[in-house]
Amino acid sequence: MLARWRYRRRTCSRHDGAMKIVVLDDDPTGSQTVHGCLLLLRWDVDVLRHGLRHPSPLLFVLANTRALAPAQAASRNREICSALRQAFAAEGMSAAEVVVVSRGDSTLRGHGVLEPEVIAEELGPFDATLHVPAFLEGGRTTVNGVHLLDGKPVHSSAFAKDRLFGYSTSDLPAWLEEKSGGQIRAQTVQRLCLAQLDAAVENQDAAKPFKTGRTELRHWLARLHHNQSVVVDAERSEQLLALAEAVRQLAGHKRFLFRSAASLLNALADLAPQPLAADGLAGMRRSDHSGQRWPGLVMVGSHVPLADAQLECLLEAPECMGVELPVPRLAQILQMGLSDGRLAELEQHCFNQLGEALAIGRTPVLFTSRGELDCSTSAARLSFGVALAQLMARLAAALAPKLGYLISKGGITTHTLLAEGLGLEMVQLEGQILPGLSLVRPLAGDGLVDLPILTFPGNLGDSQTLLDAWRLMEASGTGQ
Repeated sequence: MLARWRYRRRTCSRHDGAMKIVVLDDDPTGSQTVHGCLLLLRWDVDVLRHGLRHPSPLLFVLANTRALAPAQAASRNREICSALRQAFAAEGMSAAEVVVVSRGDSTLRGHGVLEPEVIAEELGPFDATLHVPAFLEGGRTTVNGVHLLDGKPVHSSAFAKDRLFGYSTSDLPAWLEEKSGGQIRAQTVQRLCLAQLDAAVENQDAAKPFKTGRTELRHWLARLHHNQSVVVDAERSEQLLALAEAVRQLAGHKRFLFRSAASLLNALADLAPQPLAADGLAGMRRSDHSGQRWPGLVMVGSHVPLADAQLECLLEAPECMGVELPVPRLAQILQMGLSDGRLAELEQHCFNQLGEALAIGRTPVLFTSRGELDCSTSAARLSFGVALAQLMARLAAALAPKLGYLISKGGITTHTLLAEGLGLEMVQLEGQILPGLSLVRPLAGDGLVDLPILTFPGNLGDSQTLLDAWRLMEASGTGQ
């Protein structure tokens, strides 16, 4: 009989028979469908061991590799995998006891072929790598192997024109061939289609001793071998739950590596419903000793068109005050090698503006000037993006001890804030205040404990979503 991988609908520890799901996340927003777990910003063996002992079935390691060039991303994945092997050994675990997920972007940006390839080399062997980019909560679905955004092929969106991670096709087998430089041939890629998943869904509640659809799905997965590449269709959460159930039933017999967006994680972990609703999460806003609520800060580093529209909408609120960080000026300071005094002067100017907004009772909105900077190389673009995020992180960190909440939009912006600006080694994920929008809190740090931080992906929502999130945090505790 096939071994069963038992998950109850709650958080659980590996000691009660459940397997751990370790997620190497390429930016800090991939936990946007789950709750009650740790997000690690460091991967020292001791930090990893702490995470493996946490009662949640999920553990996220925030690798931030989307901010890195390919060689650096590969090196970081190897470094994390090496530390994981040591942590597994120290905890009396083997890699085979762990489900490994390389979490990537639901709009196909990032190192979508390179990262699972490296992980397979380090933590394999695997029978297959399943590519599951669906993020159902954000309108990203996959039908007949074609990835869609709000029903349209994703390669027709602005995300496909990304200067670092652009692509020309939404057909996932062809996309794998394109991104692998031909090493993965489209015709060799296996497809797990909607019909197979729907057959398994339809059988789940059938009062039959032999459930054909579920059995066929399990047998189909069991035939995979030698790390075959598989693309997975998904339009509904029930389809991903059926896949997750089949994977659980094959535990101990087959090993699968996943490159996925966030929705699959919810299916694999099979968590109970989030304990706190949006108003409960917003109620985590911090106050002083007298009960006076501390103010908030919004940061917008993402520069995709959707982020531009959301920023414009937020700045129309009279209670908000924009503080623009001039990208061309910062680029000039860095490119010309001007003295640190020029950079410090720019930083102090922005800090003073943030303070002025707080002094008159308005929410400061720190944002980078819009548009993409022309850089000579991809490496130069990445390097400048990191320097820009570091400046924003320093400004936010200086204010953080007296903030009631913080909203950070953009993956690189958010990771740099958490890891470098605030110097955190881990945060606790509480849940989602809006679909796909997570709230995390530090567990330690001078003046930082319990500071609610909303980690806002650059590609999430519509033009109103940032405004809606800010309103939720501002309304907390006011009876509105």
